[in-house]
Amino acid sequence: MAGGLEVKKNKFIEEWNAGRENLEFNFRWTRRNWALIGIFGVAVPILVYKGIVREFHMQDEDAGRPYRKFL
Repeated sequence: MAGGLEVKKNKFIEEWNAGRENLEFNFRWTRRNWALIGIFGVAVPILVYKGIVREFHMQDEDAGRPYRKFL
């Protein structure tokens, strides 16, 4: 095919890739990490679920039906 096309490595991209490959060795549990897990791993999904269930209950109430059960 095409010859003589050399790839020039970008040192910043190479450093970022090396960091991603070794993330599990360099990760540390901190208060900030626990807080982020608590917010985005627990609180946000619960709030989204509660909002969806509330919306369905409002639709049931408007239609005169008994509430649907979830979970």
